[in-house]
This record gives sequence, structure tokens and C-alpha cells, in this order.
Amino acid sequence: MKLENLNVIIADDHPLFRNALRQALSSAFADTRWFEADSAEALQTLLDQDAESYDLVLLDLQMPGAHGYSTLIHLRAHYPELPVVVISAHEDVQTISRAIHYGSAGFIPKSASMDTLTEAMTSVLYGDIWLPEGIELIALDESGTDQTAGKLAELTPQQYKVLQMFAEGLLNKQIAYDLGVSEATIKAHATAIFRKLGVRNRTQAVIALQQLEMDKVELN
Repeated sequence: MKLENLNVIIADDHPLFRNALRQALSSAFADTRWFEADSAEALQTLLDQDAESYDLVLLDLQMPGAHGYSTLIHLRAHYPELPVVVISAHEDVQTISRAIHYGSAGFIPKSASMDTLTEAMTSVLYGDIWLPEGIELIALDESGTDQTAGKLAELTPQQYKVLQMFAEGLLNKQIAYDLGVSEATIKAHATAIFRKLGVRNRTQAVIALQQLEMDKVELN
């Protein structure tokens, strides 16, 4: 496999970081096309257009709408052929271990040098799992969050988008308008979301989603 004509998504809400990352990697991956997403919604929009055209996603766990590990879980469930690498300022072994546990193909600290970034991307694109030097993954008790993660993975991309909008506090009418569908369609999505997550209402659905946010998971 030659690493040529790649399409890579940088999903991070900080424009300066996206720009710096793109510039740092452009010399090593000269003919790569870079795509940017500043939120989970923007990332989903790119994937909706043509998911199969992308070769890699560099994912920040804490951009708007990501809800910690939930977007990583969603991506791995619906786009299993698309490698996702978490790139984060949280560099502790628990965060790294959880990212790998939930399907990340690697973990790149935001403090990494240009050479390290290049090494990590190359390794992942060749099918390997890349970890920072000296990191040994630890065993974690994920029994509670794994159950939630499994249920979350069953949601379709549209259902996941609706759940994210529930978490933002939007009303069915607002969601229907934003997505260009009827209120009845949103209600149908809500019913399916509640059934798949094993909850009874919006509040419980949002709580289930929030269980996978980084601060919630770290407290387990």
C-alpha cells in the first residue's frame, strides 16, 4: 500500500490546532486532501456525503457534540473500515486505554512532535495500532459503560444526530426544522432511540449518552 492521494478528516473544534496539524503533516503527506470538522455534527455531515472516500479520521474527544467516547463508538459501529485515531490533550493512561478499548486505531497526544505525528499516522494507515512511547494499556472495569456503549452503537446515524440534539435541549419542532423533516419523523426517531437505549424518555436518553463523557467515565 502506498500512502498517496489520501483523504483525511481532522475533527477538532479549535481552528488554530486544525491548521497547525494540517501544516505539520502536509510535508510528510504531500498529496493528501485535508477535510475539517469543528463538531460531531460537521463530522457526520462529511461522512454522510461519501464516507467511503476517507482514509482516516483524527478525532478530538471533546469537541462539541462528541460527548467523550460516544462519537468514537458511533464511528466504529457504522464505519468499521474507516480508521479513527484519537488526538487529545488528555494523555493519561486511563484515557488512552479507554480510547483503544472503544475502537480507536491509535492515540496521539496533542503535545506530540511533527515526527511523532507522522510516525503515528503512517503506522495506522498501514493497519497497525499506534500508542505513545512507553505507554502500556491497563485493564479497566468497563462493564457499566460497555453496556451503554453497545446500545449507543445500535443507533443509526440519524438517530444519533437526534440524540445529540436532545442533549442540546432542542424541542422536537426545532430538531425537525433543523433536519428538514416532520415532527412526526422526530417522534418516530425518539421512540426508536428510547427502545434501543432501554429508557423511557428524553432525560434518561441524555443521561445514557452523558455516561460516556470523559469526566463521567473517569469517575467509574
